[in-house]
Amino acid sequence: MNSQSEFVNDIAALPATQRVKLTEIFLSIQGEANTVGWPTTFVRLTGCPLRCGYCDTTYSFYGGEWHALQTVLDKVAALGAKYVCVTGGEPLAQQGCVPLLNALCDAGYQVSLETSGAMDIADVDKRVSRVMDLKTPGSGELARNRYENIPLLTTHDQLKFVLCDRTDYEWARVQISKHQLDQRCTVLLSPVHDQVKPCDLAEWILQDRLPVRMQVQLHKYLWGDERGR
Repeated sequence: MNSQSEFVNDIAALPATQRVKLTEIFLSIQGEANTVGWPTTFVRLTGCPLRCGYCDTTYSFYGGEWHALQTVLDKVAALGAKYVCVTGGEPLAQQGCVPLLNALCDAGYQVSLETSGAMDIADVDKRVSRVMDLKTPGSGELARNRYENIPLLTTHDQLKFVLCDRTDYEWARVQISKHQLDQRCTVLLSPVHDQVKPCDLAEWILQDRLPVRMQVQLHKYLWGDERGR
């Protein structure tokens, strides 16, 4: 029988496409996007090249442990949920992310991917609902937006703006019109928790008759933490 160190070395020796560095896998209620409210297994991968000012999962930037894709699939199966959300960090920064998404889809799960919009989404399995950000000025990462991703979005995908203030809202409104985003996919507007009042965002949307879906982070109202995204 291999020792623990030998086992770790075996995982590290796998090709990058056959393993992922994992921060955590857990079962929770989905707090955002189109499957909000459904019991969901969250697969949180480690690492992110961005540093958004409002990030609530900074603990996933570092650390983590390598796992073979089959080990991840086994852990997901043990939790028993129909929905699986692969998140981070920035999952697409890992070469094993796309093969993992393929494998989850092949296993029959309804899969979503949370991605920053700074990485190429072209190779992501079309069965996956890609929940992609466009980073606002208030995020501090506006320059990282990969606008080439926008034409790749379909009605199966979702585009999210996380809003720090009214300036971010106005910027998002321009982008929605400029790129006709509401005609491509579901557009989500999400207020930064404790920075933008949800009631204020609701009023702005109604005043402008904006064709978007407003969302709040349900998990923070339930538990006050990051569980559920």
